[in-house]
Amino acid sequence: MSTKPSPKHTNTPLTITPSTAFNHTTTAAPGFIDQLLNKIPLPRWAIYAILALILLVFLICILCICVKCCCKGKKNKKKKPDQQINLKDVNGTTTTALVQPDVEDADYGSADKPRGRILYSLEHNAQSSELKVGIKEAAALKAMDAGGTSDPYVKVYCLPKKSKTYESKVFRKTLNPVFNEHFTFQMPQAELSESTLVMQVFDFNRFSKHDIIGELRLQLSTVDWNHVIEEWKDLTEPSKFEQENLGEICFSLRYVPTASKLTVVILEAKNLKGMDLDGSSDPYVKVQLILDKRKWKKKTTSVKKKTLNPYFNESFTFDVTFEQIQKVQLVISVWDHDNLSRNDAMGKIFLGCDATGNQLRHWADMLSNPRRPVAQWHSLLSAEQVNSTLALKHTIRIPFTDKTLW
Repeated sequence: MSTKPSPKHTNTPLTITPSTAFNHTTTAAPGFIDQLLNKIPLPRWAIYAILALILLVFLICILCICVKCCCKGKKNKKKKPDQQINLKDVNGTTTTALVQPDVEDADYGSADKPRGRILYSLEHNAQSSELKVGIKEAAALKAMDAGGTSDPYVKVYCLPKKSKTYESKVFRKTLNPVFNEHFTFQMPQAELSESTLVMQVFDFNRFSKHDIIGELRLQLSTVDWNHVIEEWKDLTEPSKFEQENLGEICFSLRYVPTASKLTVVILEAKNLKGMDLDGSSDPYVKVQLILDKRKWKKKTTSVKKKTLNPYFNESFTFDVTFEQIQKVQLVISVWDHDNLSRNDAMGKIFLGCDATGNQLRHWADMLSNPRRPVAQWHSLLSAEQVNSTLALKHTIRIPFTDKTLW
């Protein structure tokens, strides 16, 4: 039996180089990461996508913080030069137009600011029971428009009855208007001690609410009626306890003389008085023509349900000759429709050649611009006030006939 020689064992020393040690340490880390990734129940590509998304969000956050810090530093640097700007060299027209407040905002906190002065005259005739009020002129009025001027006019009435309200002519772009107008009120001697004369100066705006510049209130009981009064007085802040606002209405007028056509377009109304229990109204508009103090023609708009700011845009055309247009009166009235009771008047206004103030100006603009519609906002007055001014002749209609007795 032959025996195989046993292998020879050589005692060769094992040498470890730095390169082999480095390879062992580098292969250990990826093995740990692979084991960790294998434990996550997601595909390998999904894990990589999530990690990339987290890294992207982190970078975006860092970028936003850097941008915000840079912008804040630039703003702080720009503040110092702005404080040294000379306001005299700046044209403030655009800025004023952008921040021009409404009537309520214009009066808030401005009680101490000068509003101007007004020159008026007073005279009472005890025999005829007439109070004559003269609006002479105004001076140094407060500028209400963006250009540093105003379009002033004066409204005059007596409290507490306020049976009549007069308006002066409108003067364009001036702070020192000269009116030289006189108004007469029927007032017995006994009513002087209980009456207050109110003179309010307004700034006219065709397409928005008229801004009140200031007012003067005179207790007639304190006036010495032994001679004619003529004096200057400073305008004061408007009273906050004025009569309730009845709203405003916007309409356009157009007259074509060659065709004898008068076109009235009722556009819209706003801030009307709530007449129903829920605070709303069902408004509609009556358009009437008055000729020789008698009702001549009438048309009405549709009813707008439950609104205080109705939009109509309804047009009405009347046949009116050139001779009649100089004598006719246009009455615009807003009514609240009620199915169960009588319709209530919410406000009225009338225009014509014998009107005053803004109503007269609107009518004059229509006549001076034939074939062109002229639109304007008007403040509504009480129905009693307009009716007393018009003093219409009452008519009696005989039932079951077409006859009318005047």
